[in-house]
Amino acid sequence: MELGWGNETTKLMSHNVGLITSNGPFGNNIMTCEWIMRTSFNPAIVAVSIAKPRATYANIMKTKEFGISFAAYDQNIIASVSGNNSAKIVDKIKILEELGFKFHKAKKINVLMVEGAAVKFECKIIKRIPAGDHVIFLAEILDAESSGKTPLLYHAGKFYTTGEIIQKPSPEGLEKIREIIMKHRKSSA
Repeated sequence: MELGWGNETTKLMSHNVGLITSNGPFGNNIMTCEWIMRTSFNPAIVAVSIAKPRATYANIMKTKEFGISFAAYDQNIIASVSGNNSAKIVDKIKILEELGFKFHKAKKINVLMVEGAAVKFECKIIKRIPAGDHVIFLAEILDAESSGKTPLLYHAGKFYTTGEIIQKPSPEGLEKIREIIMKHRKSSA
């Protein structure tokens, strides 16, 4: 089965907006990436899925490091420029700087990080896993920083920010769930 870009089913998945920064054969670069997942608390490890033809892929393969800046609610322009252009054709960092956005050097790796991002991770590759038309990079987080800003979210081809809070089940509801779980507990547990 193939679920290509813009597929109606996969459009319903929701993601944070990750801005992957790298430095290598294509210079300092930034790309929008929604396929990012935390995989371990200790050590702190993330998984990032990137297509082989991307300039970001070439940069990461050369240096074995990258930054992740999760875009804040007011950084939709950065996400759009980074996701709709290629570092093989244009200098996205220079474009974004001319638009008024700022970057700073990472503390522990040789990449730029996005000023004002909701969360920033500095990452070093520990494993590369081929996965269809993409490659999954498992990377240890060497440094993490939060600005306290609300993150930008991506769903159904549109940007969002957090909105209405959906309450968790009430204490009474949780007690009923716990009773039902105990009723259906397997004897070997």
